[in-house]
Amino acid sequence: MADLLELAVVIPTFNEKANVATLVAKLDQALVGRNWEAIFVDDDSPDGTADAAREIGRLDKRIRVIQRIGRRGLSSACIEGMCATAAPVVAVIDGDLQHDETLLPAMLDLLKGDGSAEGALDVVVGSRFVVGGCTGEWDSDRVAKSALATKLSRRVLKADLSDPMSGFFAIRTDVVRRLAPDLSAIGFKIMLDLLTASPTPLRFVELPYTFRCRTEGESKLDHVVAMEYLIALYDRMFGRFVPVRFAMFSAIGVLGVGIHMVVLTALFLGLGAGFVLGEIVATLAALTFNFFLNNALTYRDRRLKGWRQLADGWVSFAVICSVGAIANVGIAAFLYEMRDGAWAASALVGVLVGAVWNYALSSKFTWGRY
Repeated sequence: MADLLELAVVIPTFNEKANVATLVAKLDQALVGRNWEAIFVDDDSPDGTADAAREIGRLDKRIRVIQRIGRRGLSSACIEGMCATAAPVVAVIDGDLQHDETLLPAMLDLLKGDGSAEGALDVVVGSRFVVGGCTGEWDSDRVAKSALATKLSRRVLKADLSDPMSGFFAIRTDVVRRLAPDLSAIGFKIMLDLLTASPTPLRFVELPYTFRCRTEGESKLDHVVAMEYLIALYDRMFGRFVPVRFAMFSAIGVLGVGIHMVVLTALFLGLGAGFVLGEIVATLAALTFNFFLNNALTYRDRRLKGWRQLADGWVSFAVICSVGAIANVGIAAFLYEMRDGAWAASALVGVLVGAVWNYALSSKFTWGRY
């Protein structure tokens, strides 16, 4: 019984090679006397993070590596890691050393119960905002952004959690397996995904810790990550009505109309170019804008890279959208004739059919081939 695996520590990584050995050493020190394993889930880091973890794993059987090829995203990485262990409890901790690994034994004890009434818990959250917790050396701008994100998350949460944005927590593995089919795997806040996916509120407790400063590597926080957070909130609030990827694709399409009109106005009215020439250039500009923005946001997890993939993807996207435009016009014209001049409704149906066509085929043939 003493050799039974108790805890799996899942560590999602991207370009964290410099921190791998230090984190393993810290886990070894913090979890003395516990039977644990660490699972590095690496998104094919170009700096060799997966290789660094494998080198340690050759000597230490507690260290495992999942190297994901062609897949990106912190939440989906965490899901893969959490479902890949036989341990009854799984913890998620960042690979940048900013979370306090010394909290892990207390998290494990609370979820195991150890003879106390706390055995009914589902989740133990490392919190920066309960009494005793601290955000460390965050500047006022980051504190304000975190406070806004926390406020927004309460719109979808089924629990009064002080730090719903925490990426440091432990959870019973059977709960993860039960919820896995309903997880969106969008963005970088997997705990928020877990809490909102559960049909009944998960029982939790928060433990305070002080958020550390990064000493090696670069922060992954950027504007796209912030956008992914908003996308994840949308998915939980409205995704069952309009799928989030289709909503993003359509929103970018609307922005593309704006780009089209700006370019056409500049060429036709501003520079005196012919209308047909202006239309051609404006169409190409809008199509190119839509392609690259969809590649960066809508299909970030399938993002095309390198000039060959991008060129091939742009051509296929252009062909698909051209056929979609023909379908749009054809269906709108047909309905206009059938409905005796109901032009607005006919046009809207045509736009919807064209949007669905473009989305369905580009998902398969532009971003679904690599």
